[in-house]
Amino acid sequence: MFFSPNREMRQAIKNIFGFYPGNIFLYKQAFRHKSASLQHKSGSRINNERLEYLGDAVLSLVVADYLFRRFPFESEGFLTEMRSKIVSRASLNKLSEKLGLKSFMHFSHADVRQMKSVGGDAFEAFIGALYLDRGYAFAKKIIIRQILEVHFDLDQLEQAEISYKSKMIEWAQKTKSDFRFQVLNEKTIKNRKQFKVGVFIKDKMIAEAYDYTIKGAENLAAEKAWNILLKE
Repeated sequence: MFFSPNREMRQAIKNIFGFYPGNIFLYKQAFRHKSASLQHKSGSRINNERLEYLGDAVLSLVVADYLFRRFPFESEGFLTEMRSKIVSRASLNKLSEKLGLKSFMHFSHADVRQMKSVGGDAFEAFIGALYLDRGYAFAKKIIIRQILEVHFDLDQLEQAEISYKSKMIEWAQKTKSDFRFQVLNEKTIKNRKQFKVGVFIKDKMIAEAYDYTIKGAENLAAEKAWNILLKE
């Protein structure tokens, strides 16, 4: 029996997320990488970047609301860190791989498929398509019931250490900001080397920290920088 690609995608979405999509073309766009963009008659490029932008906002709001209700007595800092652990690019890339979303993706060449971020980007674009197709309330239900409550162990996540260096790198990639670490000083204290590392954005140092390893100093400086960015 012959099955159309659209019908196969509808069934795959039902199998993975528990619902049949309405406007299948939104979901097809969500899985179209910019390397395989189509050309609209207006001249604009059709790919998943706009849906990714929308899905990022929807996902962040749903996760923030869910955590706010799930942890009624925790601080703003705790909630922010938990949300970051869930919606980080590394977390969404891993989730996308687990769900098998790359198998739906359209790329212009095989090299793009190997890029680590395309899975997480596609997942956010899928959420954007879901929001446009079925509305916020339905999207929220799917995110909570089919994603958060199935694929995330909040107790385990609470204990996981966060890499602020990874978060800063991810932020720089998303905002296309010029970002770097720089070793500012190295000295020996009681026969142990101590490193001073600065975080620079557009050649302006926004944070610095000391540690006995460069890696440790980078993460401490990144944590300071991240907290500064959150307040802006």
